[in-house]
Amino acid sequence: MRRSAVRIILAAFLVVAASVIGGVIWTWNAYKAPGPLQSETALIIPKGAGVQEIAQILQDSGVIDNPHLFVLGARYTEMARRMRAGEFAFAPRVSMKEAVKHLVDGKMVRRRLTVPEGLLTREIIALVTAADGLTGTVEAPEPEGAYLPETYFYSHGDSRAAVLARMTAAMDDALSAAWAKRDPKIGLKSARQALVLASIIEKETGVAAERARVSAVFHNRLRRRMRLQSDPTVAYAVTGGGVSLGRPLTRADLEAESPYNTYRVTGLPPGPIANPGRASLMAAVQPLETKEYYFVADGQGGHAFSRTLREHNRAVAKWRRLQRKRAK
Repeated sequence: MRRSAVRIILAAFLVVAASVIGGVIWTWNAYKAPGPLQSETALIIPKGAGVQEIAQILQDSGVIDNPHLFVLGARYTEMARRMRAGEFAFAPRVSMKEAVKHLVDGKMVRRRLTVPEGLLTREIIALVTAADGLTGTVEAPEPEGAYLPETYFYSHGDSRAAVLARMTAAMDDALSAAWAKRDPKIGLKSARQALVLASIIEKETGVAAERARVSAVFHNRLRRRMRLQSDPTVAYAVTGGGVSLGRPLTRADLEAESPYNTYRVTGLPPGPIANPGRASLMAAVQPLETKEYYFVADGQGGHAFSRTLREHNRAVAKWRRLQRKRAK
């Protein structure tokens, strides 16, 4: 009888053990098995979210179908407390095990914000303010010319102030690098003057191949103490800075009383009129060597450059004829 009882108990134990082992194997396999997600999905895990809240977010978004197993696996592997807040992209059919690992040490989604060259500071602030995923407000923007136009990457939850600080640091670095490579023959006295001139070049031409040539015209005029007579500086003067003019200049505009009106004042204006890019910064300090003092639009997206006023007047007349023809 005793032997029979022992055998029965042993058999029962083996059945229970087999069931437990089988359950563990099934659970682990289910934890590692491909999930239900059909296409890549980006999710935001909020700060302070615990493992159960994270599991619910993943289930609601179709990443997993068993939140209890997700929680169990995360705790068993001691990763539950290591999962991070942020924005994560999950691949199709990602397993619960892979999802947990991704939340622990995977890359977060990197968003991008592209700032075009030549924008006014208020336009850059508007872009940063409208950028999805950034937090906080912009309390005190930097002055004109402080932000480097480029593509910036950021993560969900980054602050607007931090992104703008990166733009400012990037401009400082770019300006210092350009100034260090300046042509020793130029008459600019400081990196600040190079920034001012670069902003004018940026607004004068959108043709990359013209920047150094436009720069040469301005350097030639500065050398002879001729007024720069740059239309973009007049537009900046008329609006008081900070907004786009939105219309062609008039003769009355050219008479505007402002230190930014380079039709009335000699030399550079007191500050930048926009936020120039790296190419314009380099053009400001490395102009071409030319004897040109004038340029005007050529009607094909670029400019006609002239050495003498007579040549320039002919180019202006040609441009005006083209304008009248287009207006008909």
